Amino acid sequence: MPWGLHRRYRTGHLHFVTFSCYHRRPLLGTARRRNLFLEIFEQVRARCSFVVVGYVVMPEHVHLLISEPERGTQSTVMQVLKQRFARRVLAELRRQRRPQQDALWQEALEVGHVWQARFYDFIVRSEVKKREKLRYIHRNPVRRGLVLEPEQWRWSSFRSYAYGESGPVLVNEPRRAELKCCEKQTFIAEAVEIPSL
Repeated sequence: MPWGLHRRYRTGHLHFVTFSCYHRRPLLGTARRRNLFLEIFEQVRARCSFVVVGYVVMPEHVHLLISEPERGTQSTVMQVLKQRFARRVLAELRRQRRPQQDALWQEALEVGHVWQARFYDFIVRSEVKKREKLRYIHRNPVRRGLVLEPEQWRWSSFRSYAYGESGPVLVNEPRRAELKCCEKQTFIAEAVEIPSL
C-alpha cells in the first residue's frame, strides 16, 4: 500500500469498491467469465457475511457497493474474492493451453496475474451518496456503450432493484445494513424482499 494511505475499517458505513483486471485488459470480457466471477462473489458474500447493496461486472473492472463484513475486513474480502477467481481461471487456462489461445489470456497466464494489485475503496457516509454510487454502478454499462438500457446488462444488481428479480448474488439480504452519517444519524439500506423458492 502506498506510504501514508490508511484504510478505514469498522466505521459502520457502506464501501464503494472498485478493482481492475491486470493492465485494464478485458479479462472479464466473456459472459462465462463474468458468471464465474459472480458465482465466486456470492460464495465470498455468504462466507464473510456482508450485505451487497449493488454491483456491476464490466469487461475490465468491477464496482461493488457493500457493507462491512462480519468476518474480516474489506481487504480480506477483496483478497479472497480476487484469489479464488484468479486461481480458477488460471488453472483452467493451464489445462486448456492451446496454440490458438487468446493473446489477452496468454500474458495473464505467463505472469500469473488476472487482477491489478490493490483496490479503490470509497466510504459512503450518506443516503444521498449511496444513491449516487448505485446510479453510477447501474449506468456504467450504458455509458460504455455495452447496452442501451441498464436492465439489459445481466451482470449488475439493476434488475434486483427494478424488477425484484433474484440474481446470482443476493442483493440487500434481510440483514440490516446501517449507514452512520456524521454524529448519531443512522440511515438504513432498503431491503428488497427475496421471494422464497
